[in-house]
Amino acid sequence: MAPDLVLRARLWPPRGRAADLALAGGVFLVVAVGSLRSLIGAREEPWPVTVLGWALILAACGALALSRRRPVAVGAFVLAATASYYLTSVYDGPLMLAFVVALYRVAAEGHLQAASALAALIVVGTGIGTLAGNHDVTGVALFMLTGWLVGTVALGWVRHTRLVHAREVERRAATEERLRIARELHDVIGHHISLVNVQSAAALRRLHKDPATGALQAAEALGAIKESSREALRELRATLGVLRQVDEAAPTAPAAGLERLGELVASARLAGLDVRTRTGGAHGALPTEVDLAAYRIVQESLTNVARHAHATTVTVRVDRGPRHVTVEVSDDGRGPGPGGVRGGSGIAGMRARARALGGELTAGLAPGGGFSVRARLPYTNGALPPS
Repeated sequence: MAPDLVLRARLWPPRGRAADLALAGGVFLVVAVGSLRSLIGAREEPWPVTVLGWALILAACGALALSRRRPVAVGAFVLAATASYYLTSVYDGPLMLAFVVALYRVAAEGHLQAASALAALIVVGTGIGTLAGNHDVTGVALFMLTGWLVGTVALGWVRHTRLVHAREVERRAATEERLRIARELHDVIGHHISLVNVQSAAALRRLHKDPATGALQAAEALGAIKESSREALRELRATLGVLRQVDEAAPTAPAAGLERLGELVASARLAGLDVRTRTGGAHGALPTEVDLAAYRIVQESLTNVARHAHATTVTVRVDRGPRHVTVEVSDDGRGPGPGGVRGGSGIAGMRARARALGGELTAGLAPGGGFSVRARLPYTNGALPPS
């Protein structure tokens, strides 16, 4: 985009203080054009009264520049200036437009009661003037004025309601995005760091137990630690790159999904677990969000087994049905204590992933001993895996 076009895009439409000044200037221009009759033609009132009328016009229109920050005070001031103008000047100028704009701003900023009170005051005042013998405003005109003011208040309140709703939607979206990012980082980093912790503890235990023969096993564990840390760094860079939304080359590693289940199994075996896999059902690509959720649930379940279960055997079952995929991870350990995993949020995060797709997840002690996590994830986007 050319620099002059960028400058124009920044300057128009005006925003903030510039928008308030533009509003006040525009209203003053319209009112001034409609009030030129008091400056030209035959005189119907003394010049001091005309000067006072123009001072009231300038004050009422100029106050609109502050209507965003002090809507109620500006509305009351414009009402007083407008009433004074019509009581002192014989020229029926369109200064009522300034009050209508101020009334709209009061309602649009969320002050419904104040806007209703200001509208009622102008209607009552005009009605009293009509009853006192002001033949310029008839009953029909008073009725129409009431309708215009009610409509102005209603439009301002509708705008306020829409803005409040938009802010609430934006706040909820930001909260959900923060939770999603936190859950993703927990699953990505927590899995690899947990494996590093388990593998390093195993290497130290073997070296302390038998320094001579345990060196080879410790070297294997160190190699697994190196691989786990490299994978953690790679996934962390990929996640941060997405968050920064920078123009980087497309990732060469495959996306997280059940196609990479073998990698999870291999890393868990390096941590000393006997992992067995059972797959069934249709074959083919799953919907992306379902594939990622299933992968993360298996990943987090294996992490919890390695850290807390004190298990030796883990069974991972994946069953792809015609309308949903079922993932189950069970072990022969003792599972978490009655209070669950202290300080952990893994099961809650997995359950949130399943619910986000319209699925469900259960976790608890298995009937035959050990701990079991079972998730059922429907194909919410309508893409069914090929048979």
